[in-house]
Amino acid sequence: MNLKWEDLSVGTQLPEREYGPLTITDFVRYQGASGDFNPIHHDDAFAKSAGFPEPFSVGMLQAGILGSYVTDLFGAENVRRFSVQFREQVWAGDRLICTGEVVAISDGADAGTGERSIDLKLNVSRVGGGSAIKGEATFVVA
Repeated sequence: MNLKWEDLSVGTQLPEREYGPLTITDFVRYQGASGDFNPIHHDDAFAKSAGFPEPFSVGMLQAGILGSYVTDLFGAENVRRFSVQFREQVWAGDRLICTGEVVAISDGADAGTGERSIDLKLNVSRVGGGSAIKGEATFVVA
C-alpha cells in the first residue's frame, strides 16, 4: 500500500499496524540473521543472572519492524533518512503497534531537488506497555 502525495498533509496519521505476539523464536531468528548471539536475548537462566525477569528482544528487531512498516507504505527506494531511539524493552508475548504522523512536507523547491518529500514521526508501542522505539524518517513521495 503506497500512500500518494495527494493523501498527505502535516498531521496526517499513518494507518497503524500490529505485529506479534513476539516469541523467543522470533528473537533467535533475528539473532541468527544479525549475528548478535548475546544469550540475554534467548537464555532464561542467563537473563535472570543479569537481573532481568526473562530474555528480551534485540532492539534492532523492533527497528526492523518499524522500517518494514514505513517502507511498506512509501517504498524502500524512497527512504532518504531513518533513525530510531530505543526506549523500552520488548518481551516474549508482547504485541507491537507501529504508528506514524506526517510532521513536515516539502515540494522540493526550497532544496532545489524537485523531489517532494515528507518527514515522519514514528513510534512502536507495546500493547499494554509504553513506547519501545521512537523514530523519524524522511521519504520521497510520488
